[in-house]
Amino acid sequence: MRGLKYRIRFEKREKISTLRVLLVTLLCVALALVFCGIIIAATGFEPLKVYREMFLKSFLSQKGFQKMLTASLPLIFCSLGVALAFRMNLNNIGAEGQYAIGVIAGGAFVFYGPHIEGFPGILLLALCCFLGGALWASIAAIPKALWNVNESITTLLMNYIALEILTYLCLGPWKMSGQNVAQTERIPEGLDLPELHVFGFDISVGIIIGIIAAVIIYIVYKHTTGGYELNVISHSTKSAEYAGMNIKRNVILVLAVSGGLAGLGGFAQYSGVTHRIMEGMPNGVGYTAIVVAYLSRLNPLVVVIVSLLFVGLQNSTVYVQIMGVSVRIASMMQGAIMLFVIAGEFFQRYRIIVTGKEVAAE
Repeated sequence: MRGLKYRIRFEKREKISTLRVLLVTLLCVALALVFCGIIIAATGFEPLKVYREMFLKSFLSQKGFQKMLTASLPLIFCSLGVALAFRMNLNNIGAEGQYAIGVIAGGAFVFYGPHIEGFPGILLLALCCFLGGALWASIAAIPKALWNVNESITTLLMNYIALEILTYLCLGPWKMSGQNVAQTERIPEGLDLPELHVFGFDISVGIIIGIIAAVIIYIVYKHTTGGYELNVISHSTKSAEYAGMNIKRNVILVLAVSGGLAGLGGFAQYSGVTHRIMEGMPNGVGYTAIVVAYLSRLNPLVVVIVSLLFVGLQNSTVYVQIMGVSVRIASMMQGAIMLFVIAGEFFQRYRIIVTGKEVAAE
């Protein structure tokens, strides 16, 4: 008697279509929601009812949607910066610190700079925040470019230094007089980011700036020499060197711009939301940006959408808390989505080949 012996092997795909990426990602997100639903059911709640409450209150209600737009401002800019660095295989884990230093640089302009308000003042404030984040990132970029010092470690450790400086200023020389809260005086109203009233929503100009930044970065990727060099260096530094590309310059430039974008996240929060600098202002946005950048496949246009969805998911916990559901539900869902999407990455890059071979039965 003869039987079949099956053999399973994995074959790398030559080309991954955009449709496959989209479908696999959506499937992984759906599986993550099913997994979280099982956990929610185990705690005594109805998953569909919880998901319905989260979705309706956070995404479909006017109040929830307004909050999502406002809260997404710093995350969009930080995620764009992190995605830019990742695109060149540079692990910028320091968006949290670059955000903080960007805010500090903006505060220095407000407290010590010339009294300029209106559009020129807002533009100068944004420039200061960008340069603050860029210079902070350059401290890690230069050792990386010259001596190949691991940028993951340097950018991560520099976060703690930046946050300590921010805490010192908010508790010390910049602290608002007569208050026990670690925060500064309000920014002059002439430096507030304006809002546009569209379809019943007050949309900060910061959102529009974020979308414009995403479009510009996308165009740079696809249609400029700099974007081409970035793509070549990310795939093979040896090929880039052979082609005469200046790798050191590109490393410093990309990390500096990445940090500058994170600094603009601080500007958007300072000028468009809080209107004052507070202790612990980044509030983990720089770390969340890493997750958003990865889930967006480093596509700057998708970064804007995923940032909005992530913020909406975080905001939704407030509404389900009323039902008695733990506030940690959003963190669990974010973690589950990340893990399932990472697992799905394997099935995008490889196809499963099953072959059968006739063998003599024992």
